[in-house]
Amino acid sequence: MYQSVATDPAAGKAELYGELASQLKGLLAGERNAIANAANFSALLFDRLPDLNWAGFYFMDRMTGGLVVGPFQGKPACVRIAVGRGVCGTAVAERRTMLVPDVHAFPGHIACDAASRAEIVVPLVQNSDVIGVLDLDSPMLGRFDREDQTGLERLAAILVEGSDF
Repeated sequence: MYQSVATDPAAGKAELYGELASQLKGLLAGERNAIANAANFSALLFDRLPDLNWAGFYFMDRMTGGLVVGPFQGKPACVRIAVGRGVCGTAVAERRTMLVPDVHAFPGHIACDAASRAEIVVPLVQNSDVIGVLDLDSPMLGRFDREDQTGLERLAAILVEGSDF
């Protein structure tokens, strides 16, 4: 069962992501529905990580071969993104996390929210297939770093392992 725990602001990111991993496991306990789990996960991230203006998912659409928006927190989002387009589509095409300190400097960036300045996109991989991405946006330049990348990749793996996609 999920239990919110206040994080000491002086604590490091590693501790924060450790707490988020425990909380995510609690949210997933006894529930394998991917949509329900992604919805709660996006709410957890939006609530617990500072300086976000969007946290959510895009999933692969088997019919079109592109990404379609999934559960999220934040302003309305772009509904469909082609593989190879924007930060999310590039993460799928390159099968790697995209850590973008300034989205306006990223070639082909798709501006769903003009307030977004930094972005991190983590591919969701199951059985060697990319099934979607975890996408976080921030209105602050340089908001995400390698510690965020490591923590979010760990959380994404917990979600994929604990859900039926």
